[in-house]
Amino acid sequence: MITDLLRPSRAYPVKQSQSGISRRKTIWQRLHLDPWLLGMLLLLMCSGLVVLYSASGESSHMVIAQAIRFGVALVVMLVLAQFSPQTLMRWALPAYLFGLLMLVAVEVLGDIGMGAQRWLEIPGLIRFQPSELMKLAMPMMVAAWISRHDLPPNWRVLLGCAVLIALPVGLIARQPDLGTSLLVAAAAVFVILLAGLSWRFIGVMVALASAALPLLWMNMHNYQRQRVLTFLDPESDPLGAGWNIIQSTTAIGSGGIWGKGWLHGTQSQLEFLPERHTDFIVAVLGEEFGLIGMLAFLVLYLLIVARGLWLAGSAQDTFGRLLGGGIMLTFFIYVFVNIGMVSGILPVVGVPLPLVSYGGTSSVTLMAGFGILMAVHAHRRLLPR
Repeated sequence: MITDLLRPSRAYPVKQSQSGISRRKTIWQRLHLDPWLLGMLLLLMCSGLVVLYSASGESSHMVIAQAIRFGVALVVMLVLAQFSPQTLMRWALPAYLFGLLMLVAVEVLGDIGMGAQRWLEIPGLIRFQPSELMKLAMPMMVAAWISRHDLPPNWRVLLGCAVLIALPVGLIARQPDLGTSLLVAAAAVFVILLAGLSWRFIGVMVALASAALPLLWMNMHNYQRQRVLTFLDPESDPLGAGWNIIQSTTAIGSGGIWGKGWLHGTQSQLEFLPERHTDFIVAVLGEEFGLIGMLAFLVLYLLIVARGLWLAGSAQDTFGRLLGGGIMLTFFIYVFVNIGMVSGILPVVGVPLPLVSYGGTSSVTLMAGFGILMAVHAHRRLLPR
């Protein structure tokens, strides 16, 4: 499998215009950026800062820190957009092995916080969560492995994918971080699905996964089981495990159609709502901006996903299409899971709302993914007639 990945990738067709004369590039083409996608991302970031200011209790320090992180994330996106898909494909194996090494380092030297060992810290410099790196390294690796073989993938290729997925997912689940481990696995599964599996095979996999649920339940930590039970009946412990979801749904419902107004939320401003600047920031959005505000954010997210899938579909090689499509579907799952858990239709798993919730590592990782997506689109080659 590793020797397959080290083989040089297929060359791209030579770029040639219909008239035989190269056209002058726009500034966006020279920067390898898509202006529509970039504009929507900037709009989402700015709107997120507005919501964060209220969710943080009008903390200018927190908003400035988040804005600086967004700036770093945009630089990372710009840098990654300059690399060709061939280069990204060559980086897949080193990035994957580096991510595994960081996860092993967390197991040995990781910093413990809130009962979990998920972070690495360089004293005085940075504290980061290595599992975030696997959200990009995993789909890159699986896309690189699959693109080296004929489509649809056969059992040998799928077995290799299973090994690639199991190693990092197992290490992340041990931290314990079930939510992130499932998202990392989902990023790889999306790439596999986009490779063209038959519906019969998908049905068999779904049946096997369903049969494995009792085994998953037996290996869960107590707090993880409690989250599932709370999801099924939050009123069973309204002042304990059910407090978060009860307060979040109350906040969303109290916002009505138009909301209570910016900075005028009661559940959030009076601190009834827990983790309101991170995982439960959607509740602040719903309370202060109402149904209209939430729909506006949902439309913006859907437009970003639609544009991203269009860019991924324009790629002319298997690696670019699989990687771009996997990144965008993973982004969609982030949005779906966060809004679902805050509104009570999914168990709470600690997934932030992309580019709105407070956080540095996740923002950089997400924008790095968009940079890879833009690189795939910008470095496509036009086939001559």
